Amino acid sequence: MTDRLPAETAHAETARVELARGALQVEVRRSDLPLERLCGFASRRNPKRPFLFVSRVLGRHLPVRPQTMRMAHRRLAAKLLADLPGPAVTIGMAETAVALGHGVHEAWRGLSGRDDLLYIHSTRYRLADHRLLSTFEESHSHATGHLIHQPADPVNAELFAACRTLVLVDDEASTGSTFLALAEACRRHMPRLSRIICATITDWMGADRREEIRSGMPTRTDFVSLLEGSYAFTPSDAPPPRMPDVTGNGGPKDALLPVNWGRLGVRAPRPLPDHVKAIRAKPGERLLVLGTSEFVFPPFQLARRLSAMGADVMVQATTRSPILEGNDISGILEFRDAYADDIPNFLYGVPPGRYDRVLVCYETPPETAQQALLSALGAEPVFFNFPVFFNFTEA
Repeated sequence: MTDRLPAETAHAETARVELARGALQVEVRRSDLPLERLCGFASRRNPKRPFLFVSRVLGRHLPVRPQTMRMAHRRLAAKLLADLPGPAVTIGMAETAVALGHGVHEAWRGLSGRDDLLYIHSTRYRLADHRLLSTFEESHSHATGHLIHQPADPVNAELFAACRTLVLVDDEASTGSTFLALAEACRRHMPRLSRIICATITDWMGADRREEIRSGMPTRTDFVSLLEGSYAFTPSDAPPPRMPDVTGNGGPKDALLPVNWGRLGVRAPRPLPDHVKAIRAKPGERLLVLGTSEFVFPPFQLARRLSAMGADVMVQATTRSPILEGNDISGILEFRDAYADDIPNFLYGVPPGRYDRVLVCYETPPETAQQALLSALGAEPVFFNFPVFFNFTEA
């Protein structure tokens, strides 16, 4: 499969899905691709919102080929006008849409040829050595608090402050409340802001809700997506699940995060370290490249390199999102996080024997390696910020 952008098509569909705590009815009004290629469905371990749209192009909860991720990035970027007023800032939503936002930014930069584009992502990790610009709440989330730090480079900080177009990227939108909260958190730091674009893979808000958001915003607001539709959830009388505490301890993470891969602002992707570039793959080798938490875009870059060597590569990531088994989710692994929060993290759908090799990618130091995860997968850790070598070239 290549990363060539397929021709746009339109699909109208309906689906009804029985979930653990009720039935989800969806209606697709417009879609670039069939619904089954874009997402599946699952049940959250979350009494506030019992359903989940599970993306098939994101590279988070389900394994995805890097070419498919790249296609989704380019499709969304192609919907952003090249002449939107600049500077323009793209913000990816932690943790799920960190790589999506980075990929859309990079694809838009390539398609437009512009040099006034900045990418930054929200984070759940506080950095005491860097100014905290804003916080906002994702009310329905399993971990509600988001942080946005000031870009570390003074030039990037100036681009952020001079922003005229703000592109907000998330994997899906169901009510638009998170977009509103993020836009409000940013606007006070962007006095010249004149356009807001909300970009998603799947947009389930419906036309009335989109219009309500537009009319309530002081800045012109538009929406782009790979799918537009609506949903209705009919709850059952099943008891709500217990949601684990995945909020973290709020402590500073500077010592664990010595390199800026996006949460402190980047214009171009940081090159992969030499010891990561040295990793090799055999033609036809079945490889899983696994990101961890908010660290997903650099593993995606590694996956693209290994795929170019002829390997059969899939990308996925660990998550703090607690999901019930069933529907499109199976094979749940639970283990502690790698960021000294001592909270549960999860991986879904990696059965024994599916892959010849699994690479678990970390931005944190070697002592944070999740031994329970590595042992369960028979995996090799890759520490991007720390040149700890393993016998990758002989694999």
